[in-house]
Amino acid sequence: MKKRGFFITFEGVDGTGKTTHAERLAADLTAAGHETLLLREPGGTSIGEQIRQILLTREHQTMTGISELFLFAAARSQLVREVIRPALERGVYVICDRFIDSTVAYQGYGRGLDVDFVRRVNEAAVGETKPDLTIWIDIDLEALAKRLGKRTKNNQSDRLDLEPMAFRGKVRAGYQEIQASEPERVFRVVSMPDKNDTYEQIIQCVRREIL
Repeated sequence: MKKRGFFITFEGVDGTGKTTHAERLAADLTAAGHETLLLREPGGTSIGEQIRQILLTREHQTMTGISELFLFAAARSQLVREVIRPALERGVYVICDRFIDSTVAYQGYGRGLDVDFVRRVNEAAVGETKPDLTIWIDIDLEALAKRLGKRTKNNQSDRLDLEPMAFRGKVRAGYQEIQASEPERVFRVVSMPDKNDTYEQIIQCVRREIL
C-alpha cells in the first residue's frame, strides 16, 4: 500500500514572503526526490481561479466579511476534492500557500465574524483533509508596513492589500491564537531582513518532520 503524502501549508499576513518560501521549499523537496505539488489559495482549479478574481479585485471594496468567508470556502472545497486529496493519496508532498488558518485569522479575527462559525464552515469545506504541518511566517507591523508600501507603489496590491494596518494587527493576533492552540501543527517562523535566514528556520522545521 502506497504511503500517504504530506500536506504543508504556509500562513501569515500579506507581505511576509510566504509565496517565495513556499516555492523554494517545493524546489528543495523535488530536488530531494519527493513528488511535490505547489498550490495557492484561493485558486488551484478552474473554479477556484475564477473565485480568486472575484475576491482579490480591488474594485470589490464593498464585499462583506460573510461573502468573503463563503467564497474562500467554496474555492477551498473544490481544491481539496479535485486536487489535494487525490495528490495525497498518490503519496505526493502537497504545499499550499494559505489554507484553513487564513480564513480563521482574516474573516474570524480580522473581520470579526464568530470564530467558531468560521471553523465550522472550514470543516464543511475540507472535511478530514487537514495540514500535517503549517509554517506561520510572523512579522512585526512596522516592517510589514514598509514592505506593503513598496507593493502599493509598484501597483502590485490586491483588494486585501488595501486594508489598514489595524486590520493586519487583528489578523496577526488571530495567527498567534491559532499557533498557541495547536503548537504541535503550527510552527512560527520569524521573518528576517535576509530571506535566507527566514528560510533556514523553515527548512530546519521541515527536516525534523519529513527529511
